[in-house]
Amino acid sequence: MKIALLCSDDDLAIEAEGLAQRLQLPLVSVAEDYDFLLEVQASGIGLVQTGPKAPGAVRVDFDSGAVAHRRKFGGGMGQQIVKACGVSSSFKPYIADLTAGLGRDSFVLATVGCRVQMVERSPIVHTLLEDGLQRASSTDDSELAEIIARMSLQAGQATDFLSNTSEKFDVIYLDPMFPHTDKSAQVKKEMLASRSVVGADEDSAALLEAALAADPSRIVVKRPRKAPVIEGPKPSYSLEGKSGRFDIYAKRKLG
Repeated sequence: MKIALLCSDDDLAIEAEGLAQRLQLPLVSVAEDYDFLLEVQASGIGLVQTGPKAPGAVRVDFDSGAVAHRRKFGGGMGQQIVKACGVSSSFKPYIADLTAGLGRDSFVLATVGCRVQMVERSPIVHTLLEDGLQRASSTDDSELAEIIARMSLQAGQATDFLSNTSEKFDVIYLDPMFPHTDKSAQVKKEMLASRSVVGADEDSAALLEAALAADPSRIVVKRPRKAPVIEGPKPSYSLEGKSGRFDIYAKRKLG
């Protein structure tokens, strides 16, 4: 798979050059023979699949679209992920999201008051998420800025992060890459781009083992509803929804 960084805006040339060096990607000013282009624009950074009938750009935007709609109308404390992570009106756990992706689940958890440390191993996905956080943190929406302030991001492998961090988390959250069957075009576009760039998570069992060794009070693993549990210890219980479920490994009481 061939990826290049595309920038056709002279005002952003220096920023694009630095990003291309950091990601070790070729920098181009016109679309060439690449499978994906990481586009640097004044409106933000987007990942674009090339070719006929390719979907539009994938970008992280916490201030509009489905993410913003879910913040305003998505059920708040009643959401399954919130329940799975043990969030209550009196207790907001400190959560490590070790498979951050485009940050949607972390954002939901930060929206209900949790501090969330995100870790993302793909440099390209990390770049998209970092860009989205920076744009959202400078918004005039004080409520959104307060939510973003509860979210921290680090690049790297989750197992390395757990080995080197001195932080103690109440909850470790995992959402390993798995072939999804969501039918909405938006989810398909983002999942296709993520799977193409990141690849499948072949180390889910090792990641769960590392999470258990880190000794949080709870580990929450997001899975498609009919997917098998991750190899290793069986979850304490599961919360199941229409298309997905949360496998919960409860080590001790939260709060």
